[in-house]
Amino acid sequence: MWRIDGDEPRPLKATVLPAEKELHQFLLRDPSLLGVRLLVIGSEVATPYGKRLDLLAIDTDGNLHVLELKRDRTPREVVAQILDYGSWVSTLSRDEVIDIADKHLDQPFEAAFEDVFGSAPPDELNGELQLTVVASDLDNSSERIVNYLRSFGVPVNAVFFSYLEDENRKYLARSWLAASDEGTPAATSSAKKGKRAAWNGLDWYVSYGGNRPWQDAQKFGFIAAGGGKFYSQTMRTLPEGARVWVNVPGTGYVAVGKTLAPARRWVEALVKVGDDWVKLSEQDLVGTPHPHFDDADDDMAEWVVPVEWLDAHPETEAYWQKGMFASQHSACKLRQEFTLERLADHFGIENKGE
Repeated sequence: MWRIDGDEPRPLKATVLPAEKELHQFLLRDPSLLGVRLLVIGSEVATPYGKRLDLLAIDTDGNLHVLELKRDRTPREVVAQILDYGSWVSTLSRDEVIDIADKHLDQPFEAAFEDVFGSAPPDELNGELQLTVVASDLDNSSERIVNYLRSFGVPVNAVFFSYLEDENRKYLARSWLAASDEGTPAATSSAKKGKRAAWNGLDWYVSYGGNRPWQDAQKFGFIAAGGGKFYSQTMRTLPEGARVWVNVPGTGYVAVGKTLAPARRWVEALVKVGDDWVKLSEQDLVGTPHPHFDDADDDMAEWVVPVEWLDAHPETEAYWQKGMFASQHSACKLRQEFTLERLADHFGIENKGE
């Protein structure tokens, strides 16, 4: 329940139902009124067949939410309309989703996503769809239809809003036709593969952290990770010839380079100094080896990949923009065009695909 005007608490009483055009404005300004964090990426979204979808939103997992107001339509009309919209939205590619968002938002989609959710958007968008009828009230026929569709796994629900007032103050109360444990629409649809950003087959993201001094890696040309399967496994998947973009967590991107060989354990690792290959463990390093550098277990051991830097900078010159990609994985494929375009420009890499 939300107070929407006034300033003093008093006993509440029911009052008139909110107009549905008011609900549209409420949700456009604050979609969290639905009880889940959402970013509205489109209002009155034009469809290919001449209709306009009321509100299109996205959640932190990249799933789309179609919000359609009843607007005094008959039960068949409102339910048929939202199913029709859902059939179209489910086909949207990742690029089409971002294109809709960029037309509606006053900043790039990736930056707006980070503002709401605190992270860059996932590689996959539009994996599961949620359809929500928004109304001040709903007739019995519509409720029966929605509940019947839900019994077959159709991800549709209805939410009702009403005013409560205490003289000078109004509150907006919400209730769901069918609620999950948290009071938000249950995701009843079967899981399906989302629309994933295409990968160019070359670019990789690397997270360089864990108390490893970046100046050692910059000077001797290497990246490293280990101390557990989560960290070592992805570093070991990096192929020779990969282009790596290195991010120091909490600081920003500091380098781009090309891997020269597959990963090797710290005790065996070689790096290239000038024209010569030398043992990393014998070099004059600022930092000390990771505690598990000589661990007998491959998953726990520290793994090193030699790199030829195309451009590398100290942490004080790290580059970051809101909405750029970051991950806890030591290494993963870098698909996000928003990040690649900005990195290519910043580091002077003209062609991202080469």
